[in-house]
Amino acid sequence: MKRLLRTLTILLLMIASSSCSSSIQNIEHLFNDKKYEDAISDLNQYLFFHVTDVKALHMRARSYEEIGELEKSKADYERIIAIDDQYAQAYAGLGKLLFEQKDYKNAELRLLRAASLDSNDFDILYLLGRSRIMTGKFKSAEEFLRRATELNPDHPKVYFYTGMALAYQGDALGCAASFNSYVNREPDNMVGVYNRGFAYMNAGYVTWAIEDFNTVLKKNPNHIEAMAHKGICLAAMGDSEGCLLLQTAANKGSQYAKDQLAFCAS
Repeated sequence: MKRLLRTLTILLLMIASSSCSSSIQNIEHLFNDKKYEDAISDLNQYLFFHVTDVKALHMRARSYEEIGELEKSKADYERIIAIDDQYAQAYAGLGKLLFEQKDYKNAELRLLRAASLDSNDFDILYLLGRSRIMTGKFKSAEEFLRRATELNPDHPKVYFYTGMALAYQGDALGCAASFNSYVNREPDNMVGVYNRGFAYMNAGYVTWAIEDFNTVLKKNPNHIEAMAHKGICLAAMGDSEGCLLLQTAANKGSQYAKDQLAFCAS
């Protein structure tokens, strides 16, 4: 009799285990299909019986994040850390939420903790680099972004933010090179083209800068900052069109152009 009861117990445990495994797989399919509310509903039932399953909590936190329930997402990340304080993705999730709420200092702290636990996660290093830019730690930002680049060299925006970090450090050549890498990957992004032109100008490559400003102005003739910077480049080369462009940009509201008009009066 005891042997029979033990056998039945083992069978029931096996059935329950199989059912749970099937359940979590179905929830993962819902999450991957972006059916976040359905995933949350099923996760609520699953977590009622598996309260310490950090992977399930992580999936629910991400689902809450996707539908804009940020406080609930934050609560799940904090719950994960209370269960397992070595779970890097929970710190990263909190860091991302704080970054999006523009709380850059606290975002940086969470992301630093995440990076200390997982130093080979591209998303953690990338967002940590961006956080460091926002807190004014530009050299450190550059270092984290370069490490992220090693992990994913085809990600365009990592070069964009590396360029920003270098610009803040006054490295015009490095900035131009980073923005060039970005534009090579996203050639139709005029923000990148404009910033590359600006970097080229600061590095002394005026002809290349003018080419980039022309590209931007062809796409958007009313881009007053591209107009102003093209104007100062031409004026510095002795081309009279430069001062006309500066005056037009100033009339349209460019403060940079207004500040540079004295160059044409000299």
